[in-house]
Amino acid sequence: MNITKNLQQIKASIPEHVTLVAVSKTKSNEAILEAYQTGQRIFGENKVQELTEKYESLPKDIEWHMIGHLQSNKVKYIAPFVSLIHGVDSFKLLKEINKRAAQNERVINCLLQIHIAEEDTKFGFDEKEVIELIKSEAFQDLKNIKIVGLMGMATFTDDENQIRKEFKGLKNLFDKLLTLSTQGTLSTFKLSTLSMGMSGDYQLAIEEGSTMIRVGSSIFGERNYH
Repeated sequence: MNITKNLQQIKASIPEHVTLVAVSKTKSNEAILEAYQTGQRIFGENKVQELTEKYESLPKDIEWHMIGHLQSNKVKYIAPFVSLIHGVDSFKLLKEINKRAAQNERVINCLLQIHIAEEDTKFGFDEKEVIELIKSEAFQDLKNIKIVGLMGMATFTDDENQIRKEFKGLKNLFDKLLTLSTQGTLSTFKLSTLSMGMSGDYQLAIEEGSTMIRVGSSIFGERNYH
């Protein structure tokens, strides 16, 4: 498995404005260090315990992203160091992130997860809920979080038209909220990142406007389940 070569190929194939998050969940420190030595600094994990262990033992200039479903009771473990939380899917979770960020004297960057897939298993807000959220006073009281963008996961399907349609819908919502975020005075709501696209569909996602992709198996090989 040539991690260095894979990374170089992916970086060569994506535009400069697109951020690559190397999804390192279940991967060894050695594999992550190989990617690190190739110049990769942004890594994504989906389990809090694994994320904190890797943070402790790997170089401190790595930016760690929490990309999995995050439970409120686990936020405190990653609040001291996490760079970006991708899957914020409830106001309750936002409130907890805000509280733990304040305790650590930090402002934590977050992406709101939007439900775009047809499967019921995916988490996230719908369009109406997001607009209600950002207009609510309770949201405006949160001073230790910053919503920097949106994240969405397409349906797991081979139907490119469907995937493209879902990505398009997310991009439309992003543009709509972008207008709101530039008109408003909310310092907690400044959109710049649209995180969509994984190993199987990131080229489509980029074509539809993604600025951040989450790629694991195309860099590290197939996942080890343990």
